[in-house]
Amino acid sequence: MGRILIRCLPFLFAALLAACTTAPVAQYQNPIIHADYSDPDAIRVGDMYYLVSSSFNNAPGLPLLQSPDMVNWTLVGHALPQLVPLDVFARPQHGKGVWAPCLRYHDGKFWIFYPDPDFGIYVMTAISFTGPWSAPHLLAAGKGLIDPTPLWDDDGQAYLLHAWARSRAGFANVLTLRRMAPNGSRLLDDAGKIIINGDKLPKYTTLEGPKLYKRDGYYYVFAPAGGVETGWQSVFRSRSIDGPYEDRIVMAQGGSTVNGPHQGAWVQTPQGEDWFIHFQDKRAYGRVVHLQPMTWRDGWPLIGEDVGTAAGQPVARHRLPVTGQATAAPPSSDEFNGATLGLQWQWNANWQPSWYALGDGRLRLFAQPRTGNLWDVPSLLLQKLPAETFTVETRLDAAGLAEGGVAGMVMYGSDYAWLGTRRLDGRTQLALVSCYKADAACHEQQEAGVELPSSQVWLRMRVIAGGVTNFSYSVDGKKYTPIGAQFTAKMGRWVGAQMGLFSAGPAGHADIDYFRVTP
Repeated sequence: MGRILIRCLPFLFAALLAACTTAPVAQYQNPIIHADYSDPDAIRVGDMYYLVSSSFNNAPGLPLLQSPDMVNWTLVGHALPQLVPLDVFARPQHGKGVWAPCLRYHDGKFWIFYPDPDFGIYVMTAISFTGPWSAPHLLAAGKGLIDPTPLWDDDGQAYLLHAWARSRAGFANVLTLRRMAPNGSRLLDDAGKIIINGDKLPKYTTLEGPKLYKRDGYYYVFAPAGGVETGWQSVFRSRSIDGPYEDRIVMAQGGSTVNGPHQGAWVQTPQGEDWFIHFQDKRAYGRVVHLQPMTWRDGWPLIGEDVGTAAGQPVARHRLPVTGQATAAPPSSDEFNGATLGLQWQWNANWQPSWYALGDGRLRLFAQPRTGNLWDVPSLLLQKLPAETFTVETRLDAAGLAEGGVAGMVMYGSDYAWLGTRRLDGRTQLALVSCYKADAACHEQQEAGVELPSSQVWLRMRVIAGGVTNFSYSVDGKKYTPIGAQFTAKMGRWVGAQMGLFSAGPAGHADIDYFRVTP
């Protein structure tokens, strides 16, 4: 009998080893979107996840993204073709416009509640997430009303919770609850009730961005505090929607490298797993999007990695919520071969169809007049920075520019630099131009320039860590020559730096063959 056991030991060992050996767990890496999809809110409907973000003064506004797994996101459109009021946003209104929106699905419709801090809270609806969306309806007029979040309760009553912007209202750090008509047509009270007061809580200086949920008889308010670069994520709970509310910090930076982790959305999978989508402010790169695991303990959520306290900390990598999905990300390159611009493009203000044309595989940008630097030019065609490091190339033909016209590729923020062409004395010149403190009416300075042998030039922009940008050009599309000194990209007002194209002058146009972005 002993001999039989000895002979069997190798086979038993092999079987145990096979049972204990498992395939590597598929993981994702944060940030899941390294682009400025600020103040994200997300929901699940069926097996699909949907996300919206703020867009400030850019048009179209309210980007719409969807994902089968909360990691691979596809940009599918914008809910707001033009900002309202139309005349106000015909010129750039930096830092204004569409602030943090809230996305919900109720009564067979998608709903977006979004604030404009100067006008009030708007609501829009759509049967399909990709639209068409209804025109914005001004639900609550007033200055300083921001960060709305609705709740349709089990008894049929509806509520709207919102925060306040000190710059408009004169106060902040409090959350106000209002009764709302269930169809979202109007609010049912004039002033509402402050249900959470950050001024009465230790260390709470910037309580904002609430999201209102209900679970197991508790009302939960997920709300960040402490500021976008240094803050944390809190949760408040109460058995009554009117309060009083208990509070707990449920995620903070801890020992991670993710500063100010907060403001986002609690999302649950069909299997009942809980996750939290939020942003991290990365200055020139904007507010990039992270995904955290979330667990419940004694009726409180813990977000991120459990480090032995009530507050979790952000994870760098984690198991995928859903496996087997194709890799996807919002687009950045555009060959200009289609009948419309790529969805990644946004203008610096409400746009006009006369600003551009597509045809023959190229984009024609018609020169628009300007009186100063590019800060207040509405016709800049812009998009978000798509990664920490990347290269952009484009080919530009300036033959159609009028005397005094300029066109090119721009790295745009409160400081900006552009590489492009000038038409002077009938000649085409290449110029690298910078403008520091554009929001304070700086004057453009030419950093470098050369005469071009023809109207056609290839432009390249290489971005490395920290937003450090190097420009180069080519006259044959093969050999590139560096030009000028390094430029460091700088954020705009509440947004990251943006990159894009422009054409300015008294008349004429520039033709662009493509806008290619590579790692």
